[in-house]
Amino acid sequence: MNKIKLLLVDDEAPQREMLAGWLEKQGFEVRQASSGEEALQAYPSFFCPVAVIDMKMPGMGGIELIGRLKGINPYLQIIVLTAFGSVETAVTAMKAGAWHYQTKPVELEELLINIRKAAEQYRLISDHAILNETVRERFGSGEIIGQSKAIQQVLELINLAAPGDSNILITGSSGTGKELAARAIHSLSFRKERPFVAVNCAALPENLLESELFGYEKGAFTGAIKRKLGRFELADQGTIFLDEIGDMDMAMQAKLLRVIENHEIERLGGEKAITLNVRLICATNKILDDLVREGKFREDLFYRINVVAVHMPPLAERAGDTLLLADKFLREFSRKMGKNIISISAEAASALTGYDWPGNVRELQNIIERAVVLARGEAITLKELPGLKPVEDVSHAEEGVRLADMEKRHIKKILDTNGWNIGQSAEILGIHRNTLRMKINEYGLREEAS
Repeated sequence: MNKIKLLLVDDEAPQREMLAGWLEKQGFEVRQASSGEEALQAYPSFFCPVAVIDMKMPGMGGIELIGRLKGINPYLQIIVLTAFGSVETAVTAMKAGAWHYQTKPVELEELLINIRKAAEQYRLISDHAILNETVRERFGSGEIIGQSKAIQQVLELINLAAPGDSNILITGSSGTGKELAARAIHSLSFRKERPFVAVNCAALPENLLESELFGYEKGAFTGAIKRKLGRFELADQGTIFLDEIGDMDMAMQAKLLRVIENHEIERLGGEKAITLNVRLICATNKILDDLVREGKFREDLFYRINVVAVHMPPLAERAGDTLLLADKFLREFSRKMGKNIISISAEAASALTGYDWPGNVRELQNIIERAVVLARGEAITLKELPGLKPVEDVSHAEEGVRLADMEKRHIKKILDTNGWNIGQSAEILGIHRNTLRMKINEYGLREEAS
């Protein structure tokens, strides 16, 4: 049976060590932290389901720590310890995101029951149907997860666009999750009980794409021994998703335009038009505006499919989402492979967050899958991530550059990536927001006009 992991945060060492020792005897794996700052530094690599936090600590208080930890893992179940009679403090903690509170002096058996209940709640939320419902309500999809500003804007747009019936164009580089976005839109629309049919236009030869989309009648060409329904007919009353539409040739573009305008198709070799009711979602990793200017994509078709534009951001612009996604993939592949891998080491976490991810979410998924295959212990380490290095290693990359100059450039990069959100940027940098403001003033940094 796997040990339940627990983060215990208390500045009073005697009480913290007593609680940690007792909980370890009850079968828990306990990580101790003496301050909010130390807890934030430890959590990304420990990534446990439950945290027990003392409300009154010097430096970062319990309320702020709750918010910061929930920002890293929104499903974390937090139990706060507060002085006897401090009901107002307990209520504030619950509003901040705590799951439960317990007064001091701590009644050990009560704490044990609460921790086990919190762990079970986390398991239900993260591993079963409740997770899908929670994320669908909050994000509009059971598959797209993330807390970054960039992905939150996408999810907000998906929630707004999905209930309508307008054509949608999803753009973004390979591996950013364009098909996931299309499926999320379909699942939130009134067509959700009807078919979702996906077609990769780049994967089909030009001479086969038309018959694949519109179908054909028996005898339409050599080898057509019986009628075949096309993807559009199969998607009737539902949604058709045309991926990599930028690879479609001009002749096929003209035929697609007629389908959009007339809401009907003709099978190859057929003699009558077939009326359909289909919502169209397209996607591409190419810049269609450029293809239009180059005469490689029809302008009228571009405007028809681009009624609502959704851009999927690259993972490098989704600050704070890398470890959340990595933990999701870790649990999925560990379960599939029957392994007991429950965490990512601090060095490995640093390497994952410091990498640029040119292959985006798909690359992260592949790397975590490989790491699970190679892992021998209960944690993913640097050994399972060949080619990736902790962020600290970057400091040795530029000989002769002053540390202050490197710090200035790094802070500026994080601020720009996060739209100059001080709180989010400070969390990623691992410093207090007041310290970040001081650094901004010290280095004379400013937000560039967009």
